Amino acid sequence: MNTPAPSFAGEIRRDDLPALFAVRDPDTHKGSFGTVGVVGGGRGMEGAALLAARAALKTGAGKVLVGFAQETAPLPCDPLQPELMLRDARSLLEADWGVTAWVAGCGIGAGAAAANALSELFVLRGGAPLVLDADGLNLLANGGIQPNWGDGPVVLTPHPAEAGRLLGLDTPGIQADRPAAAQALARRFGAWVVLKGAGTVVCAPDGTWRRNTSGNPGLATAGTGDVLAGILGSLLAQRLPLAQAVAGAVWLHGAAADALVARGIGPIGLTAGELADAARELRNGGPQA
Repeated sequence: MNTPAPSFAGEIRRDDLPALFAVRDPDTHKGSFGTVGVVGGGRGMEGAALLAARAALKTGAGKVLVGFAQETAPLPCDPLQPELMLRDARSLLEADWGVTAWVAGCGIGAGAAAANALSELFVLRGGAPLVLDADGLNLLANGGIQPNWGDGPVVLTPHPAEAGRLLGLDTPGIQADRPAAAQALARRFGAWVVLKGAGTVVCAPDGTWRRNTSGNPGLATAGTGDVLAGILGSLLAQRLPLAQAVAGAVWLHGAAADALVARGIGPIGLTAGELADAARELRNGGPQA
């Protein structure tokens, strides 16, 4: 991996994210804040898609639809969040639901059905922002899907092992120079890259990168990456300025974990499902916002 010029733009700070805390105009409706489409949740991993969708809803998206990577939706509604609209992936993709940002890959699986759903999404997304996470990244790494996702912003959200698969490196090789790894991915795929981990690196397609300092070890638990993907999709759907949406989602995700720990909820035993409520409180000016 060739190390490019540093292009360091500083740490992500709350004060750099005014759009994240902008007061909403009273004359708005659900259509004012975008529609998120989540494609994921293969059999046995439905919770990953639901975590992303719930996070998208609670961080401000006007509407959220889930397309499960199964023949039929595994449940008629989410009992914890009945506002979510649940479909199978094909019925979500084949109708025009007015989706303004997509989140894809959370628990989608590694088989042909998952690859077909993602490939179809790439064709049909029509330039709407796309967040590609988890199994979607592994399919990209092993050639199950190709990066022919068309026009419009793309955000890749690998953890170090996933980044290693995408770059043909081992995890220690990624961790040895995280900014260079993020820049290499951004350059290869022409995408925004969120390289997760302590000091998450956010890299723009031009190689400019920033480091996040919010967050704590409470995030080292299953499902927190799905929540981050949902927050990213939500802010993109709400049409925040692109740089603020990507950096803001990463900062908000970590700050939500910090707020929970400040209340004695974690870091040990903090769960992914607790993050969305804390993130919503922060967006609305709550403690430590």
